[in-house]
Amino acid sequence: MTKTLQISMVHDIVCSWCPIGYSNIKGAIDNLKLKDKHLKVDFNFLPFELNPEMGAWGEAIGDFFNRRMGWNESKLLDYQKSLVKTAAESGVTIDFSKRKRYYNTRKAHLLMHLAEGQGKQEMVNELLIEAYFKDGLDISDSEELLNIASEANLAITLEDLTSTEASLELDKKIKLYRSFNITSIPTFIVNGDILISGSNSVASFEVSLSKIISRSKADPLSSEQ
Repeated sequence: MTKTLQISMVHDIVCSWCPIGYSNIKGAIDNLKLKDKHLKVDFNFLPFELNPEMGAWGEAIGDFFNRRMGWNESKLLDYQKSLVKTAAESGVTIDFSKRKRYYNTRKAHLLMHLAEGQGKQEMVNELLIEAYFKDGLDISDSEELLNIASEANLAITLEDLTSTEASLELDKKIKLYRSFNITSIPTFIVNGDILISGSNSVASFEVSLSKIISRSKADPLSSEQ
């Protein structure tokens, strides 16, 4: 008998912990599928803009942490060193020699939304992770996003990225995650009403998802940590 998990990942393209969480939950899903050949997982993404007010040129990461958290260069470097190590353990490359700025992610989320309609959302997410975290590219730039769309063989134009219709549809997705009062990312909404918060480990995700699969009926809005 086929068992289906529906997972929506609430994320932002520039969130350092989101690609780690994505890699780890995908690892857990792969492990569960090896154990149960009847398991089917529908995976998609919901947009969370960490810095919706950020301008076209973005902001240097060092300036951002100094302004928002009062961090000096030494504290930032210690954090980045630890983050790079944690990411590598999850198979994610973060290169701070190239990734030097935060960017407005509205257009990148529009690309993700348009990719969903063509069944390539996960592929585009992985291409965005590589473009931003590994290569340090400006993922607010329309040309860079269209290059990613081309790499994923998506039929997307500049007009699509700037269309009012797509923007309104994206706002509907933002409204959906806000109905759960989610304030931190990554967060995963499983089967419509169960929340798993954080990047976690492969093993932790596997335990949480196994519990959900084993339930005949999910509790109303329970939360798995």
